Amino acid sequence: MTTTIPVLETKRLILRGPEPQDYPNFKATFSSYRSRFMGGPLNPYESWMLYAAEIGHWQIRGYGMWMIHDRESGRTLGMAGGWFPAQWPEREIAWIIWPEVAGRGYALEATHAARRYFYETLGWDGAVSYIDPKNLDSIRLAERLGAKRDDGAATVDGNDVCYRHPAPADLVSSQIADGIALEIASYTDPLFKPEGYALD
Repeated sequence: MTTTIPVLETKRLILRGPEPQDYPNFKATFSSYRSRFMGGPLNPYESWMLYAAEIGHWQIRGYGMWMIHDRESGRTLGMAGGWFPAQWPEREIAWIIWPEVAGRGYALEATHAARRYFYETLGWDGAVSYIDPKNLDSIRLAERLGAKRDDGAATVDGNDVCYRHPAPADLVSSQIADGIALEIASYTDPLFKPEGYALD
């Protein structure tokens, strides 16, 4: 059975399933220093295998990582979505933004939309994000999404920390949801210049 990958849309972004034509951008990022907190940099074979796994994850689990596209240009900006391969303790919400477009709120906007889909459409009752403790940008993003460090939770390999996302009920008409909406709105303001802002 083939899974039909849903398309998610936000004010600035369109999230679609990974396609073969998106691979060069993926390979460039995962072959670079940008991927150091995600097992990289990878060689060409490793990056190809991981991208194949991204596509296959949708067919095996029924959900996965979307490719983030700029709504106006169609350009790919990164990936965000769900990740739950073998040996993962819990379902994860993950993200990566291509280095040349980091710091513009794309990861926040895409991950917020992905989490809403998992909660509202798939009925998830929660999720975690596994983050390298040296990856301060991703830790800041997880915290802006309302996730809190859970030192009692199992980790993937003992070298990461677990950030637990708020349960669906905790995001309804909450300060967390309002804060996310305000921050995304600020990034869409053409006069906004995010100097000193927490990066994606």
